[in-house]
Amino acid sequence: MCQDSLRTYLDDLAGTKPAPGGGSAAALAGAVGAALASKVANFTIGKEKYKAVEKEISGVLDDSELLREAFNRLSSEDIHAYQNLAAALRMPKQTEDEKKKRREKLEQALKEATRVPFEICQDAHKAIKLCLPLVKKGNSNLITDTAIAAIMFKCAFESALLNVEINLKSIKDSEFVLKIRKELKPMQKEIDAINQKVNSEVKKYLKGAK
Repeated sequence: MCQDSLRTYLDDLAGTKPAPGGGSAAALAGAVGAALASKVANFTIGKEKYKAVEKEISGVLDDSELLREAFNRLSSEDIHAYQNLAAALRMPKQTEDEKKKRREKLEQALKEATRVPFEICQDAHKAIKLCLPLVKKGNSNLITDTAIAAIMFKCAFESALLNVEINLKSIKDSEFVLKIRKELKPMQKEIDAINQKVNSEVKKYLKGAK
């Protein structure tokens, strides 16, 4: 995203347009985290000091770049999902037939609006795992960038989770709701644990830094 397009995006986010909103912002946080993870990897690969871990860190870079692209895609998909939901809410509801069609379309739109932030949560869960090898084996000059990446992934997860929950609140399909919540709970727990591990490694490094 170039400076002008970033400014336009932030202006839209700040303005009175219904989208982009929080879900798109959550994905952007994930993309920023992935970009930072890639940066740490790029500053590790090719350095003699880190030659022994170059292959592993190259794999981390491949994964972080795939996830960066996924977050970018999801940021746009969230905007479209909201637009579809808004269209369903505007459907007529005067007759019983109209009400039935609106309920069905709304349920479908709510599930789609849930899918996007749910995928952001899934990708944030995958992404934060990349911070463990980076904080332990990556270029130590960028160790705080690794910590910030972990924070951004946690932010992406927690932000997207709020969007999941606000949509689940209106979904009638109880099995769908339970399934989503069941999958998210262990992800959240692991994200918190990894973020703490990364921060602990950084604090230890900073205490020993000259």
